[in-house]
Amino acid sequence: MFQDTIAGIATAMGEGAISIIRVSGKDAISITNKLLNGRDLHKAQSHTINYGFIYNPETGEKVDEVLISVMRAPRTFTAEDVVEINCHGGILVTNKILELLLVAGARVADPGEFTKRAFLNGRIDLAQAESIMDIIHAKSEQSLSLALNGLDGRISRLIKEMREEILNIIANIEVNIDYPEYDDVEEMTSELLLPLSMKIREKMIKLLETAKTGQILRDGIKTAIIGRPNVGKSSLLNQLMREEKAIVTDIAGTTRDTVEGYINVGGLTLNLIDTAGIRETTDIVEAIGVEKSKKILSEAQLILLVLNNNEPLTDQDRQLLKLTDEKKRIIILNKTDLESNIERNEIPNYIETSMVLDEGIELLENSIKEMFELGEIGSTDMTYISNARHIAKLKQALTSLEDAIEAMKIGMLVDMVEIDIKNAWHILGEILGEDIGDALLDELFSKFCLGK
Repeated sequence: MFQDTIAGIATAMGEGAISIIRVSGKDAISITNKLLNGRDLHKAQSHTINYGFIYNPETGEKVDEVLISVMRAPRTFTAEDVVEINCHGGILVTNKILELLLVAGARVADPGEFTKRAFLNGRIDLAQAESIMDIIHAKSEQSLSLALNGLDGRISRLIKEMREEILNIIANIEVNIDYPEYDDVEEMTSELLLPLSMKIREKMIKLLETAKTGQILRDGIKTAIIGRPNVGKSSLLNQLMREEKAIVTDIAGTTRDTVEGYINVGGLTLNLIDTAGIRETTDIVEAIGVEKSKKILSEAQLILLVLNNNEPLTDQDRQLLKLTDEKKRIIILNKTDLESNIERNEIPNYIETSMVLDEGIELLENSIKEMFELGEIGSTDMTYISNARHIAKLKQALTSLEDAIEAMKIGMLVDMVEIDIKNAWHILGEILGEDIGDALLDELFSKFCLGK
C-alpha cells in the first residue's frame, strides 16, 4: 500500500471544453475535500458524480465550478481511493486546481504512475499495463483492437497457461528429487517429460508465429519513398495522404529532410517517409538529408521506388534498382502523362502513375495490400503478440525450453534438465511483471504520459 497521494492532469494540455485532474491514494478524498466549501466528499457514495465549487482554502476565492467523481478502493483503476475533478478546460484554471491539491497534501504524479500503481497493487499485470500505451498510440482500427485484446488479458492468459504447465513439470521433478522413496510417486524420466515439454514448445512457436502480423498491426509498415530528386516522391506522398504534406516544386533537391505521415491501406497502417532524393551533392544540408535517406532505406520494411517516365534511366536510377533488389519493393513509373523516354525493358514489375492526372494510386494501394496479405487481419478470434519486449522474452523462454528438450534427448538427468525448465518459467513471468527489477519498471512506465 502506497502511503502518499498523487495528483496529475489526465487530459491533454491545451484549451478545451473539459479538463480532468486525477487524484489517487489513501488521502485522495480528504485532500480534495479541503478545496470544497460546504460539501463533504466523505459522505459521498462510491462511483458517484458530485456537483460543487473549488475554492482556495487560504483566500476563500472561488476557482471553478466542477463535477467530482468519487471512487473508493478497491474498485478503481489503481485499487486505491480515486477522485477525478472535471473542471473547465482552460490551462490556467486546470493548473490552479492542481496547485491547490499539491498545497493540500498531494504530490505530482510521475509519468505513468497511476498505471504503475494499478500494476503494483495487483489490478493489472505488466502486459496489460503496456497495452494501455498501445491503446493511446493506436493508429488504426486493427491496432486498437489488438491493444484492447491485450488489455483484456488475452496474451496474459496464454502466458499464464504455459507457466502453469511448466510449473506442473517442475513440481513433478521436485517430488521425485525430494521424495524418491515413495512408491506411489511416478518416476519422472525424460520419456515422460519430453512430450509434455514438446507440447509447451509448440504453443510458444504458435504464438511467436503471430509476431510478424502483430507488429505490423501495432506499429504499421515502415515505408520509404525513394528515388532521385524531382521524380515525384513528394507528390506521391501527398496523393497517398490526401493532403499537402510535402512541398512540391520543379526544383531538384527541394526535399532536404525526411517527411513522415501515416495512412491506412486495407487495414494496414503505413508509416510513409518521403526521403530526400538520393544523389551526389556538394550542398551540405542536402548531403545530410541524403545520408538520412540511405539509413531509412536500410531500415524500411517496404520500398516505393519512384522513377521518371519522361527521362531515360540514369546511373543513379540503376543503382537504386540494384540496391533495393532484395528488399520488399514496388517500382513506380511516374509522370506517365508525359512522353515516355525511359528504358522499360530494364524495369521489372512496375506500376504506372501520374500525379497530375491522379492515376495509378488505387492500383498502388491494391499492390501494397496484396504484398502484405495477412489473412483475416484483426480477427476477434485471433491473439497476436506484438510488443517487442514480449516477443524477445518469449524467444528467450523458447530457447531455454529447447535446451531442456535437447538435454532430455541425450539422456541427461532430469534434475539437470530442470535448470533450463525453471529458467523458461521465470522468463515467461517477466512478461507479466513477476520477478522484474525496479529499474526496468521505472523505464517502462516513464514512457507513459503524465496523468496516466
